Amino acid sequence: MSQNAQVGLERLNGLSKTDAENELLKCCGSGDWARLVTSERPFESVDDLIASADRVWWLLEPRDWLEAFHSHPKIGEKKAVSAVAVEAQRWSEDEQSGIRNSAQETIAALAKLNRMYEEKFGFIFIVCATGKSSEEMLSNLRRRLNNDPDEELRIAAAEQAKITKLRLRKLIDSQ
Repeated sequence: MSQNAQVGLERLNGLSKTDAENELLKCCGSGDWARLVTSERPFESVDDLIASADRVWWLLEPRDWLEAFHSHPKIGEKKAVSAVAVEAQRWSEDEQSGIRNSAQETIAALAKLNRMYEEKFGFIFIVCATGKSSEEMLSNLRRRLNNDPDEELRIAAAEQAKITKLRLRKLIDSQ
């Protein structure tokens, strides 16, 4: 484990319950998830933290997943439905960097399909955008529009789990 990760993990382990929950909410917007993960401290390693975070995520109810989804902006947008920490907003912008230099038609298609997706499923399109181009995200969105609602909720939850893992590493490494 890097020196930064060790310091970050020690810091997270030493925070008050409320402060630890607030730090974890930067990574995943579910209050129940943040409370449950916080209650499992101290973590011996970053892998231990990530394993706990993932296990807790899959124990949650769909309402908790939907709460987490609200902390994300739509693909191609900058503002989430729920208020989020500055770090979470910055991470989201970095994760969606594949959109920055996209063709206007691609951005317009993403906006249109985002609306169709939200109308069909009742929540925004969640994808782990890190390293994906706008065209890849658009293709993914088109494909997932064909899913049934139950299947799509689980797929979106799995994408959120990927995002959370990446953000936990950023959180620990930034301390």
